[in-house]
Amino acid sequence: MTIVCEQQLVQEVMHEGQLLGIIISADFRKSGIHFFTPNTLSQQIAYMRHPAGKSIQPHVHNPVPREVCYTQEVLMIKRGKLQVDFYTEQQQYLKSYVLQAGDVILLVQGGHGFEVLEEVEMIEVKQGPYVGEQDKTRFTCP
Repeated sequence: MTIVCEQQLVQEVMHEGQLLGIIISADFRKSGIHFFTPNTLSQQIAYMRHPAGKSIQPHVHNPVPREVCYTQEVLMIKRGKLQVDFYTEQQQYLKSYVLQAGDVILLVQGGHGFEVLEEVEMIEVKQGPYVGEQDKTRFTCP
């Protein structure tokens, strides 16, 4: 098992030219607005840092039809350590990453599994509605 612990601020997890995930380190800090995702993804992630006193104009979001074919998940680690294991669509293990408090990950495609290394608290955001077991295919790894 390959566990990747290098502390790059933003890591794209790739396999054969396909984006499997994006990991954003808790240490990422830049002024302004920075999008990590291409416009082609149904789930978008941006980091925003503004000085005190900045105003963001009030707004509403317009109804825009969108087509979502696959569930994409965002996990925000509040506390603890979580190992994320990446797999191909054919359920073959690729590599693992360790996330810690403040890290964020977008799971785009392929398979994934988790191992809690230290008691973890996290928030998950994904498209809904969640349809339970119809939403995923579970598998075991060798």
